[in-house]
Amino acid sequence: MRVRAGDLARAAGGRLLAGLSDIELGDISIDSRSIRSGDVFLAIRGERLDGHDFIAEALRKGAAGVIVSDSAALPVTGAARPAPVAIVVEDTTRALQSIAREVRRRSGAQVVAITGSVGKTTTKELTAAFIGTRHDVARNKGNLNNHIGLPLSLLELRRRPDVAVVEMGMNHAGEIRTLVGIAEPDIRVWTNVAEVHAASFASIEGIADAKAEILEGAGPGDHLVVNADDPLAMARVGRFPGRTTTFGMSEPADVRATDVEDRGLDGMRAVVRTPAGSSTLATPLIGTGQVANVLAAIAVALRFQIPLAEMVRLAAGIASPPGRGEVVRLSGGVTIVDDSYNSSPAALERALRSLGSDRGHRRRIAVLGEMLELGARAPALHRGCGRLAVEAGFDVLVVVGGPAASGLAEGARAAGLDAGRVLTCAASDEAAALTANLVRGGDLVLVKGSRGVRVDRVVDRLKAEWG
Repeated sequence: MRVRAGDLARAAGGRLLAGLSDIELGDISIDSRSIRSGDVFLAIRGERLDGHDFIAEALRKGAAGVIVSDSAALPVTGAARPAPVAIVVEDTTRALQSIAREVRRRSGAQVVAITGSVGKTTTKELTAAFIGTRHDVARNKGNLNNHIGLPLSLLELRRRPDVAVVEMGMNHAGEIRTLVGIAEPDIRVWTNVAEVHAASFASIEGIADAKAEILEGAGPGDHLVVNADDPLAMARVGRFPGRTTTFGMSEPADVRATDVEDRGLDGMRAVVRTPAGSSTLATPLIGTGQVANVLAAIAVALRFQIPLAEMVRLAAGIASPPGRGEVVRLSGGVTIVDDSYNSSPAALERALRSLGSDRGHRRRIAVLGEMLELGARAPALHRGCGRLAVEAGFDVLVVVGGPAASGLAEGARAAGLDAGRVLTCAASDEAAALTANLVRGGDLVLVKGSRGVRVDRVVDRLKAEWG
C-alpha cells in the first residue's frame, strides 16, 4: 500500500508544511532508533519522553518525513539538502490513531479484536495460528494493545494481509471505545470479566461496563464471540446488533467443551463440540482457563472455514510463550512454571488450582508477586489468594511486594500453613536469592506476579542455578 505525503497529511488531519504532496514515504515509526531511510518519524509526546526531542536524530538516520505538533521543533535544513516532508498536526497521538484507521480501511483486511480481563494474548495467538493455516494473518506483537500500541500494529496492514487479529487492553473506562473506533473490527471477542485494574473502578460491574465497549459501533454484519460462562459479559451482549457465537463449558454454548480433564503440567484434555462437528482436544497449555481460550479461538476460526481437525492438531503442539505459563524443566528434577508476565486474582486462582494437585514433585513452591492496580479491594483479594494457595496444595509460599502482598502471607497462615513456610520479600532480587537457596531437587516452582513486581528475576536466578 503506497502512501504519499499529501494523503498522509489528510489522514493525519494535519497540513503539509514542507515537501511535495506526491512524494512516496516508507514506514511510520515513533522510535527514532528504528528509523530507516525513507521512513516517517512521528513525534509522540509521552509521560517520560517527547518525540520532538529526537527529530534531528531521525533525520540523520534518513527519515524522509516527520509528523509533529510543534513546528518550532523542526530543524532548519541547509540549502544543499532538500527539505524533508513535514506534516504539522494538533496532536500526534490522535494523528497516529487516524492514520492507523485509514490504513485499516484501505487494507481490505478483516479485523478480529479481542478483549477481556484474562487470556487476551493467548486467545490472540491461538486465533492467529488457526486462521493462519488458510489465510495471510497479521497480529499485534506482544501486548501492543493500548491507544498507541494498537495503531502501530494496524500500520502493518499496509502489506494487505487477509486478516488482522488484535487484542485490546484497558485501564480505564473509555479506552476500549477508543480502540474500537480505530480498528473498526468485523469480529469482536470478549473472553471474560475479572478483578483486573480494579483501582480504576468502583466495582466489578464497572469493569464489565468498560469491557462492554467492545460492542459499540457494531452493525448487523458484525460478529461477536463471547464467553457463555461469564454472567457479567452475557448480561451485556443483548444489545449487540450482529450475530453472536458463544463458547464455554455451559450446555447452551455454541462451541463447548465437555469431559474436561486437568492434567496438571501435561496440560488439558477435553471433548470439543461445535456446529462443524466434535473432536477430542489435547493441549499442553496449563489450566481450565486455557480451554476457554482455545474454544474462543476455534469459534472465531470457524467463521473462516478452518477445519476443526486442523485446529485440534495445532492446539496439541502450541506451547505457552515465555512468562505466560511456560513449563521450564531444569536439572535435578526442578520444574518451573514461569507465569511471571502478569497476574490477577482470577488468573492466579486458575494457576494455583491446576498445579497445587501435582504429585510428581517433592514439594510445590509458589513464588507470588503482588497483584497491582486492585485499589481498595487489594488486601482482601490477596488474602483470598493466599488461602487458596494452601487449600490447593502448595507446601511453601514466597511472597514478593509491598503492603498489599502481605495479604497473601496472612491468608496462607490463616489457612493453616506453618509460619516457617511462609516467607516474605520486599523486592524481586531478594526473592530470587531466597528462592535459589530454598529450592531443592525435585521441587515444582510456580512463579507469578504483576509485571511491575518483576518476579521474572526469580525465574532467571533459578535457571542460572539449576540450568
